[in-house]
Amino acid sequence: MNRYLAKATVVGALGGLLFGFDTAVIAGTTDQLSQVFHLTPWTLGLTVSIGLAGTIVGAMTSGVLGQKIGGREALRVMAFLYLISAIGCAFAWNWDALMVARFVGGLGIGGSSVLGPVYIAELAPAKWRGRMVGLFQINIVVGILLAYLSNFLIVTQHLGARQWRWEFAVAIVPSVLFLVMLYGIPRSSRWLVTTNQTDEALEVLRLMGSPNSEEELKEIIDSVHLERGVKAEPLFTKRYALPLFLAVSIGLFNQLSGINALLYYSNSIFASAGFSSSSAALQTVGVGLVNLLATFLGMSLIDKLGRKTLMLIGSVGMVVALSGVAWVFYTNSHQGLLMGCFMLFIVFFAISQGSVIWVYIAEVFPSRVRSKGQSVGSSSHWIMNAIIAGVFPYIAAKSHALPFVFFAGMMAVQFFVVLFVYPETKGRTLEQIQAGFGIK
Repeated sequence: MNRYLAKATVVGALGGLLFGFDTAVIAGTTDQLSQVFHLTPWTLGLTVSIGLAGTIVGAMTSGVLGQKIGGREALRVMAFLYLISAIGCAFAWNWDALMVARFVGGLGIGGSSVLGPVYIAELAPAKWRGRMVGLFQINIVVGILLAYLSNFLIVTQHLGARQWRWEFAVAIVPSVLFLVMLYGIPRSSRWLVTTNQTDEALEVLRLMGSPNSEEELKEIIDSVHLERGVKAEPLFTKRYALPLFLAVSIGLFNQLSGINALLYYSNSIFASAGFSSSSAALQTVGVGLVNLLATFLGMSLIDKLGRKTLMLIGSVGMVVALSGVAWVFYTNSHQGLLMGCFMLFIVFFAISQGSVIWVYIAEVFPSRVRSKGQSVGSSSHWIMNAIIAGVFPYIAAKSHALPFVFFAGMMAVQFFVVLFVYPETKGRTLEQIQAGFGIK
């Protein structure tokens, strides 16, 4: 590890922090937005989910942009989108302006979710790659915690009707920092090879501390030529039916757990249970902190206990926790248990779905269709995310307990699907995994 590699990794991962911050900051604004713009449960759901619509578009299109102009330059575009969104949300003069700004922010989130890990992976030496890419996921969770913390601190300032504007405006600072820092890191060596700039690619490899830069450059050139040869390999064929099912189902189940309904509407959920606005904001800080600590735990266990084992443990724990939340709301009693149930849910989610999903999607596809497969799995995740974020306020307005009954039921279904269908991939090479699927 040298300072050039460390700096490039930190800057690339900063996109993850903005990803997490922009995802969670909406939680502190929902009540005031409903009052200021006279939102119904449906239009509140639309206000939240419009950002996710942008995320879907950003995730599906950013790969092409990154291939064309390079990961570093594409991340600069994402940083600019983050900045425009933060300014637009903070100074929105009507609901339409807020919706446009939220959509633009979603484009940045979706784009950075694809470009950030790829940029880091293409720069990092093989022995550091897993931990370096993992930093992006950690930064997402850190961003969520910082969003909740900044919301709480702003609530304590008693800013009145301007509070929601300040909560959005906080994102301006890290957005500017991200954009500025992107001008101090190199282009990816792998992208430079794809554009026949091999001399600069070799220099970047040396800068990143490659122990044998000439040999690594040759491997990159051979890999690029191989990928170009299999680029036309179709994904939607019978031979890839099981990997596709695994990638799509884990993406859907990730959101059917209700994780982002909690992240987006946490303040409103706690307020509906009788907590004051400042108390609700403080509760979300606790949720964010537990999420961060449990994510570290999950990442330390994934290669020890295995993906399938963690998913099974997480499914059981989430069913219990979500059933507890539903019971509190159904009986309208024992509200003091609500925080404990949510903490339990966050722990079991973070050590299972939160840690496993992106690793598993990357493992189940052979290299010749991996990027296409990851795109499909990621899209299923974001589309379900947008649907749940959009309908949650409406259903919760009818019954606070009903959404959590549904989420608990989905986690029970997940348990049996994982038990009977999902293979364990721990300790197996990618070639062994494909052989297990009967793919040659």
